[in-house]
Amino acid sequence: MNDFYSEYRAKLRTPDEAVRVVKSGDWVDYTTNVGFPILLDRALARRRDELWDVKIRGNLLNGPLETVEGDPSREHFYYNSWHCSAYERQLCDRGLCNFIPMIFRNLVPYYHYFLDVNVAMMCVTPMDKHGYFNLSCATGIAKGILDKADVVILEVNEHMPRILGGFDESIHISEVDYVVEGEHPPLPEFPIHPPTPEDLAIAGHILPFIHDGATLQLGIGSLPNVIGAEIAKSDLKDLGMHTELCGDAYHRLFMAGKLTNKLKNIDRGKGVLGMAFGSKDLYEWVDQNPGVIACPLEYVNAPETIGRLDNMISINNCIAVDLYGQISSESAGMRQISGTGGQLDFLTGAAMSKGGKAFITMTSYYKDKAGVRHSRIVPHFMGDIVTSPRSQAYYVVTEFGAVNLTGRANWERAEMLISIAHPDFREDLIAAAEKQHIWRRSNKR
Repeated sequence: MNDFYSEYRAKLRTPDEAVRVVKSGDWVDYTTNVGFPILLDRALARRRDELWDVKIRGNLLNGPLETVEGDPSREHFYYNSWHCSAYERQLCDRGLCNFIPMIFRNLVPYYHYFLDVNVAMMCVTPMDKHGYFNLSCATGIAKGILDKADVVILEVNEHMPRILGGFDESIHISEVDYVVEGEHPPLPEFPIHPPTPEDLAIAGHILPFIHDGATLQLGIGSLPNVIGAEIAKSDLKDLGMHTELCGDAYHRLFMAGKLTNKLKNIDRGKGVLGMAFGSKDLYEWVDQNPGVIACPLEYVNAPETIGRLDNMISINNCIAVDLYGQISSESAGMRQISGTGGQLDFLTGAAMSKGGKAFITMTSYYKDKAGVRHSRIVPHFMGDIVTSPRSQAYYVVTEFGAVNLTGRANWERAEMLISIAHPDFREDLIAAAEKQHIWRRSNKR
């Protein structure tokens, strides 16, 4: 029998010893969400004055990133995110983070074909008796990045859930260069926020489209999670899970007896996820749960995979929609808010599914810091990043209704979108549509 623990001990280093492999000019990768290597980042930050131009990549990190916070000049460490968390958004606002455009299913192929990783470091579960570390909540992208790295450093986090896998959910000690240990705070929690009346109205418009046996994808953000929680209160049954991100709504669906996965066309009996973050209850639910498997996003988010699932229901949030049906889900003007993520993946895949539907949700308005109300349905974008093109817009939902834009001419889209805009803005939107030559005299007012 191989003595994996001897190999483990031989590769064990302190965080300060392990990060000595990082050189000026290197590309360093932190993977995603709770895979963020807190101890290694702190140790790397201590080397600030002896390193220059170390580029770091990550996404959906909760922070704080000591390498970034301790180097406001960005001469030593230069951070880049594939998908901004609330914390990374603040870094962007401060000029301390740059955004990397991507589609999530393509992230690992980007690394495989085009990118260099000199050092990859991430948090994992403790090693098991077979010599494997579980990649846990970061499984969706982690293995592909680790495989590309010249040097792999694993940080053992005693709080990480062990999520069983379809494939590429673990890495063996033989594939690792160094291991570090140390105490960690409890995993950050991201519970579902209480729903607003607008949230509940949006959920009410979507529920009639969902049938028993449907498979659900709930995107990142509070609104999809709220909708999932409302589905848990409904009479629906035998629902499935196939999602890039697993949040607390799925745990609520399971506890309500709605989530069985038994009618899925593929991965029957298994709820499939790429990443997971939420509350302590969620982490405990996914830990060593045979009914939940983690897989790489090249599989989870592939439209051909999604399309094989009958009655696939995709629910994602957005920031704004213009009268042409273009969807902006990641920026406010040119200010980066989040990222493309898997929205376009699931829009495409759900449209390929027999009985499938893709919903883009938003409240009809937002209020600025001065309390002034603004419409989320706008005449046309002025610098906002288009996440999903008008050619792939499907259902758009606000608290005032749900409209299906597929196959609709631009004048039809304008009428339908204005019908679900806040009433205070409809006349102005009609005037804009007329000016843009996408309003017919026969359109309803």
